[in-house]
Amino acid sequence: MSENKKIALVTGASRGIGAAIAETLACDGYDIWLNYRSDHEAAQRVAEKVTACGRQCLLLPFDVADEEAVEGALSELLAEETPYILINNAGFARDGIMALMSRYDWQSVLNVHLDGFFLVTKLVVARMLRKRAGRIVNIVSTSGQTGVAGQVNYSAAKAGLIGATRSLAAEVAKRKILVNAVAPGFIETEMTADLPVDKILPTIPLARFGQAQEVADAVSFLCSDKATYITGQILAVNGGIV
Repeated sequence: MSENKKIALVTGASRGIGAAIAETLACDGYDIWLNYRSDHEAAQRVAEKVTACGRQCLLLPFDVADEEAVEGALSELLAEETPYILINNAGFARDGIMALMSRYDWQSVLNVHLDGFFLVTKLVVARMLRKRAGRIVNIVSTSGQTGVAGQVNYSAAKAGLIGATRSLAAEVAKRKILVNAVAPGFIETEMTADLPVDKILPTIPLARFGQAQEVADAVSFLCSDKATYITGQILAVNGGIV
């Protein structure tokens, strides 16, 4: 593996889909820069799985929506090394009907998904442009493709990220940087643990929730040499629900 293809930066990677992506990319041969906000124990468990694949794991605890924290964590690292892969996975939901939604619930969701994408990607893509190489994969959602009642903030954030994916792909394609998104449907993670499974399953053609590993495998494909002519696309991993 060439020198500029050895590092993958994964945000929000201490658990769930992010953890599965970090572990899979490590087994694909990448050292991992593992971002998370505060769950040190969970992040350490993922790091142990990364090292079990024979790769190095650098833990980077910072809030992707905090500009000072992002620059403090990444600027010196990027001065020395450039990740070949950036996975923008950090995010969370704060559901509720819009008529009762607080400004905080609206803004905090947009801050993490959109501001977090902007702050992290701006720093990394500047280095990728100099290297003329890189892959960026944004984790979006079926909520951003179709809209979901009770998730106006989350759907707006993910839809915005879909638009950003397509625009950035057009900007950087001439420098051989590919930008895509993966849109999971209902995946078995902490975020879906309290959902009414009996009501949701009949709406899914495959009649089951997906696994985090199935999302990670799609990301792995987009980061591989099998996806060299794919950019600006949204790859759905949703059991046929959309």
